[in-house]
Amino acid sequence: MTAGRPTVRRIDEPEEPPAPGPGVRLAEQRDVPRIAATLTLALGDSRWTRWALPADGRMQRLTRLHELDAGHRGVATGTAWVTDDVSGVAVWEAPEGAPGTRPVPADVAAALARELPHLTAERFAVVTRTAERVAAARPDAPHWFLAHLGVRPTSRRQGFAAAVLAPALAHCDEAGLPAAAAVYAWANVRFLRRSGFAVATATRTADDELPLWVLHRAPGGELPPGEVGYADPEGVDPEDPGSSRG
Repeated sequence: MTAGRPTVRRIDEPEEPPAPGPGVRLAEQRDVPRIAATLTLALGDSRWTRWALPADGRMQRLTRLHELDAGHRGVATGTAWVTDDVSGVAVWEAPEGAPGTRPVPADVAAALARELPHLTAERFAVVTRTAERVAAARPDAPHWFLAHLGVRPTSRRQGFAAAVLAPALAHCDEAGLPAAAAVYAWANVRFLRRSGFAVATATRTADDELPLWVLHRAPGGELPPGEVGYADPEGVDPEDPGSSRG
């Protein structure tokens, strides 16, 4: 009778710790050109861009819109967060008097009022009427509103969008304030639901060309038990959309 072979047990190597998420910081004035570039890369081929901006000089119009409304306004008011390399961007409108934020400077407000009609050109009236629909569907109480969210195509599916959303949502939770967003693609509804947003209104743009969802987020990000179960009209569920509008 021969002795059996000793049993060799495989000892697994300890798992590698998860890779740290991207660094996120408040945007600075030096970031404005890259903020505009990142958001334009994220949104350049979206249905919203084709709907809102004329074909003539569309990318230049979009870049200037992002430079003014996301870059200069977001930096000046303290409501823009970026990854360290500015490959991910989130810009908010904060409620008046929110800690750490500032009012929109008069020169930025004047530039937006002066240039937006020219940037949207013949689309200005319908874009304005659609913005009024969004405003009517936002929470009545003071809240943070997500104005811009975008990630460069080369940096998607790495958690950048969730990372740049997190600071403002933390402010909402600490202050007990709701948040809101408006999107034009179901993919972005699905993404924002993972951060606690729920559909409050499902409608369409003022000219009936695009679907429009306005989402609310309660403090703490708990989805309401009675949330309406909207069917997915597009059959998609990406992990990380390129932009908040679509």
